[in-house]
Amino acid sequence: MSRLVAAPLLALATASALAALPAPAHAQAQQRAYAPEDLWTLSPAEQSRVIGLEYREQSRGRQIPDDQLRFYLDQVRLSRWTFSQVKNDIAKSLGGAGAPPPPPPPGPGPGMQAARCESTDGRTKTCSMPWQGPSRLTRQLSSAACVEGRSWFNGNGRVTVSNGCRGEFQPGTGPVGTQWTTLRCESIGGRFTSCGHDVVGRAQLVRQLSNGRCIENRNFGVRNRQLWVDDGCRGEFRVQVGAAPGSDYSVTCTSRGGYATCAWDARRGRPTLIQQLAGMPCREGFSWGYDARSGLWVNHGCSARFGVR
Repeated sequence: MSRLVAAPLLALATASALAALPAPAHAQAQQRAYAPEDLWTLSPAEQSRVIGLEYREQSRGRQIPDDQLRFYLDQVRLSRWTFSQVKNDIAKSLGGAGAPPPPPPPGPGPGMQAARCESTDGRTKTCSMPWQGPSRLTRQLSSAACVEGRSWFNGNGRVTVSNGCRGEFQPGTGPVGTQWTTLRCESIGGRFTSCGHDVVGRAQLVRQLSNGRCIENRNFGVRNRQLWVDDGCRGEFRVQVGAAPGSDYSVTCTSRGGYATCAWDARRGRPTLIQQLAGMPCREGFSWGYDARSGLWVNHGCSARFGVR
């Protein structure tokens, strides 16, 4: 009889002990991301951890893409992004799913005009600006890079964005015949490399891609109207490009979906692309070119202003 009573008691005691054990990791409440606003005071490993946790929390368990995590780490290191800015940008990149609408970022300073243009889900969008003439990118809001001529395009009072570029724009400035653009230039293997043509003035580092620091006049700069990098510097730079000083001759040529030619004064020499207008990217040899027989030609939707080299 004692054995018959002992068996149920033993089973009850075993069940109670099992219930007291911690739940397995997948059954526990998901760990939440807690971090100080000044993320730059954390180690890179801790920054990666809390940013990854925040992304999983907002995306309902998904892992943050590597390129998006690298972007946030760069913004924390180079631009002193706070944890709130990172959380808000994650919410924007996810379309606000699972998160309250982020507060709007600070507006431009007194007397400064600014307007947003955003490519949602990678779609192309054209925005009318509250000014006439060219525009310049003053603040990138997306994790996807905004590169003029690749993911955003300048027009007369208009900006076109694509491929996930979201940014704030202000009226373009600079010498007559020039425009602001973003160039990616990389010193691979520590070798000296030149990028771009007809660069005017100084280059501004807007996003460092290398582990080693990029320092102006030490491992990047402008020389002979080209951007140069050296000693392992890799980054994205804002520069002004345009015709040589005193060369005000220019021709606007537009492809409305097909091949088109435009009159060009051969005495001026070969043309160079000065300003990409709204439309498809203009790439020399593919969507625009010049030869003595055909003259200046554009194709595949390229629309641009061309000037003297």
